[in-house]
Amino acid sequence: MNKLYLVIFIIFVSCKFNKSPIVEEINFDFVNSNGQPSLVSNGNNLSLSWISQSSNNDAILNYSQYKDGLWMKPKLITSGDNWFINWADFPTHSINNDLVLSSHLKKSGKGTYDYDIIMNLKKINGETIKSNFILNNDGVKAEHGFVSITNDESEGFFVTWLDGRNMSINNMNSNHNPMTIRFAQITKEGEIINDTELDSMTCECCQTSVTKTDKGPIVVYRDRNKSEIRDIYITRSILGDWDNPKPVNNDNWKINGCPVNGPKVVSSSSNLAVAWFTISNNQPVVNVAFSNDYGLNFNNPIKLNDFDPIGRVDVDFLNKKEVIVSYIENDQNGSFLRIKKVNIDGSSSKYVTVGKIDGKRSSGVPQLEVIGNEIFIVWTISKNENETTLKSVKINQKNIF
Repeated sequence: MNKLYLVIFIIFVSCKFNKSPIVEEINFDFVNSNGQPSLVSNGNNLSLSWISQSSNNDAILNYSQYKDGLWMKPKLITSGDNWFINWADFPTHSINNDLVLSSHLKKSGKGTYDYDIIMNLKKINGETIKSNFILNNDGVKAEHGFVSITNDESEGFFVTWLDGRNMSINNMNSNHNPMTIRFAQITKEGEIINDTELDSMTCECCQTSVTKTDKGPIVVYRDRNKSEIRDIYITRSILGDWDNPKPVNNDNWKINGCPVNGPKVVSSSSNLAVAWFTISNNQPVVNVAFSNDYGLNFNNPIKLNDFDPIGRVDVDFLNKKEVIVSYIENDQNGSFLRIKKVNIDGSSSKYVTVGKIDGKRSSGVPQLEVIGNEIFIVWTISKNENETTLKSVKINQKNIF
């Protein structure tokens, strides 16, 4: 009899702890072609911005909040017919109490990559604070983009971006000068202050990432040096002063062109997590590394991929010691969007497949956020040959082991 109880107990425990997480789809059924999502959480709020195409081919920047299991009816942020729209360099936004700050890109000249960063500051209810103002103030017809925004609760917002104002000027070797990365603050009234160059030579088209801590903002990005090493770098504004950029890890990835595959940084108190894609020793890798001292030092990176990774990472803290990381990888059955839970001690869960995904550019950069026990993910899928739309899902983290 005791043996029977033991067998039943073992079966119960096995079923309980090997239960596969349920990927629950959140209905997204808005008209027109939709893409380029930006997903943001702030406390208990979850918001989504994206671009849709109107019947007359104008671009429309939309905004919606998630409430009671549904995406609310979209609100119009702005629209136009002269935008630069790209799978990798997409609009983003952040929320600060009842304020929403968003970005999009508008053509500034005849060159393919001549565009400015346009900002809009609104209240969540749609009331306009300041509309369609330019972030980059250089007046140069060049590339400006790959924006990241986070809120600065007391003042407004922190913004970082790639800025090509120097690239239109040839250096003494008749080559164009390199891409730079800049930082600024935007007040609650829409004033741009503390515009600062953080690094005078960076990779040209990898996404940037910014997070706030109780000691100041931290920016992570893909650097570039004269030897074409393009590793992930960090720079921190600790109590007002930016320190010199330094590598999160010395991957020593030498590549003569931009891989269009940026990092992501998140913070929880003094703890930081950075996720990124690289090629190390001729092997593609998705890594995550932790710091417990505001990014001054990082532990050795933890490899996440089990197969051949594409990258396009995102990361968020589940609690003070664990993060969830999303990434795309290929196996023998195709391309898949996957997540893993990783502990600051270096341990990680088995991967969870969120869904099959187009490994090409059309799927964009999947977005991930955490609220409570729920993990939310949004990415772009094809409706037909000419239209795309967004797919959004949620997963309860309790079943990820």
